[in-house]
Amino acid sequence: MPDASKLHALIGRMPSLLVGYSGGVDSTLLAVVSRRVLGKERSVAALALSPSLPAHQRDRARDFARRFDLQFVEVETDEMDDPHYVANPTDRCYFCKRELWSKLSVLAAELGMAVVADGTNADDLGEHRPGLAAADERDIRSPLAEVGYSKADVREAARALGLPNWDAPAAPCLSSRVLYGLSVTPERLRQVEQGEAALRAVGVEGDLRVRHRGREARIEVPESQFRLVRRHREAIGERLLALGFDRVTLDLRGYRRGSLLAPSEVPLELLSERT
Repeated sequence: MPDASKLHALIGRMPSLLVGYSGGVDSTLLAVVSRRVLGKERSVAALALSPSLPAHQRDRARDFARRFDLQFVEVETDEMDDPHYVANPTDRCYFCKRELWSKLSVLAAELGMAVVADGTNADDLGEHRPGLAAADERDIRSPLAEVGYSKADVREAARALGLPNWDAPAAPCLSSRVLYGLSVTPERLRQVEQGEAALRAVGVEGDLRVRHRGREARIEVPESQFRLVRRHREAIGERLLALGFDRVTLDLRGYRRGSLLAPSEVPLELLSERT
């Protein structure tokens, strides 16, 4: 069990705290601990609304905020107006987070919150996360990482607090599914969101992705889910073709983080193709 006293002590030294909150386990844990340590008046959970936020994740974040009596606010972000973000380079996340932290820093000042923080954990620091640079530019704190919480520590602490999302799959923004160099558009984000909903609808569990590669929808799921995808290949293929893809494939290496940074030559199984 991670030492909760260190996290509580760190947050307790902050006059007030606004958490960049997404409804994922990291930011939910931070928001709930902040609420308990600082009280409702000195802690805020701020949810950014944008086309890259799946509707189910937005609804879940709102539900958790009500359930744990958080001081909750929503703010719309405008990263889609930034041509650097839309161009979707490998550091796209930097431009997204630059917009996010700009908006949340202004909001924190308006609400009188002294500190702005994110849910970055210690494991995140070793990954490809260009958005961390944008956080540094705005002096955004990362309490979970500062006390050394790994992702496993976060999940254990969340379970101990009774957070219902303690074991939820990672849920990065929808833009993270779009092939680098392929522009991010509301239509492509819609295709990804509804494509992944189609996989969930047939019972696929755990981490899953519909990687948008232009004409191709490349499905990544854990190997344990391959049989289920194949069983429902007709329904999955029909739905994804209806969304506008011309080709649907299953990545035989299975789900893995950062696959869009890896070479494109991977073993694939064709599930459906427009004739």
